Amino acid sequence: MTIKDTTAKKVLAVALARGGEFADIFIESRKASTLSYDDGRLDNVLSGQDTGCGIRLIRNRREVYAYTNDLSEKNLAEIAAFVASEGAGGEPGQKRTFNFKKSRPAFLNKIGRKPSTVALARKISMLETGDRAARQSPAIRQVRVLLRDLVQDVTVVNSAGEWATDTRTHVLFSVQVVGEKGGVLQTAYEPAGGTIGFELFDQHPPDEVAKTAAARVLRNLDARPMQGGRMAVVMAAEAGGTMIHEAIGHGLEADLANEGLSVYGGKLGEKVASDLITVVDDGTIPNRRGTFSFDDEGVKSGRNVLVENGVLKRYLSSRLSAMKDGTQSTGNGRRQSYEHLPMVRMTNTYIASGEDDPAAIVKSVDRGLLVTRMGGGQVNTVNGDFVFEVSEGYLIENGQRGPAVRGATLTGNGPRILREIDRVGTDLGFGIGTCGKNGQAVPVSDAQPTIRIPEIIVGGELN
Repeated sequence: MTIKDTTAKKVLAVALARGGEFADIFIESRKASTLSYDDGRLDNVLSGQDTGCGIRLIRNRREVYAYTNDLSEKNLAEIAAFVASEGAGGEPGQKRTFNFKKSRPAFLNKIGRKPSTVALARKISMLETGDRAARQSPAIRQVRVLLRDLVQDVTVVNSAGEWATDTRTHVLFSVQVVGEKGGVLQTAYEPAGGTIGFELFDQHPPDEVAKTAAARVLRNLDARPMQGGRMAVVMAAEAGGTMIHEAIGHGLEADLANEGLSVYGGKLGEKVASDLITVVDDGTIPNRRGTFSFDDEGVKSGRNVLVENGVLKRYLSSRLSAMKDGTQSTGNGRRQSYEHLPMVRMTNTYIASGEDDPAAIVKSVDRGLLVTRMGGGQVNTVNGDFVFEVSEGYLIENGQRGPAVRGATLTGNGPRILREIDRVGTDLGFGIGTCGKNGQAVPVSDAQPTIRIPEIIVGGELN
């Protein structure tokens, strides 16, 4: 779905007729399907298509937004007039003329097997395969397998004369397993996905994803309860980048930093982490879950170095936050759908690899915790305090991986921990997720190398 040049010019002119610095049109058409297999049976098969358009006006650093499913020129002009009236103030705006420069994607995120080419029966078979593979022990009590695919066509046209189009294909496969042994319950969740087609399963077969989740549950059922205390922690690359996403990533979003809601606000050019730490947000990594050619404001995605050798270099920004700062958008204006305003969001965020051998990092610890999978957590972006669950961890004893432990948590302060990291591995491991902020959810990925934290508070299970 697109829009005619003449219609776009008319709509933008109407939106700006009563004043304003900027206006844009966001058109989205999405086709999605979701299948779930729960407790050994097909639970849901949902599919649908939705098309809509949102019109935004920015006037005096304030946004006015309205959206519709009716893309006729008459209706879009009426929506634009409503936006103009809501954002009006002072003298009517000057008559505007627009000459659009249409942009092609900055890079091509190649899709091998489009979701539309995969039969429903094949999708159901993949769910069944995942369910069977997860049930490898009588201790497995419940299995839920989910398969989602989405093709999203986006067009963004604005009063700066920019016209951008993008097609994003997402596939997500996940397995959640519940196990029970001796009255102890454990759960595990294992996802695979990205901006990719069904070639995803060449590298991540459904049975392998399911076996990984089931194996984690069985290990945790046999694991010893974690005994808490202050100790060294090694976070393996395979743990994913949950900590970097939460402990610093959100704090580097310009809207939070500008509103006094980030511990990193007002610290550009200052030392905020160890010399070993470089933090990057990169929306151009092929096939990663947070990848796109243009953001939802029509700005080309790019590689943004946020922290370099411990020094804060820049914040992530959208068009509005950049206007407030007098800077340029970093291409991080994202929205859940045409029904939502764009806001500053991460894409693929990671700590860059270092120079230490990952195995040597483990050997350097006499007693501590090796984290191989992170769980959920909470972060206070104002002061940087966090609490994270550890989904899979092992004791480190005399420089060797020891027995598995369960029930561990990590409690600390993001800025302090980042300053204290003293070993950074040569590896890099990605995790995927769906990031929530202000009621909106967008796909992201995050990553880190193996890192060593000399001391952190590790919580454990109550006996």
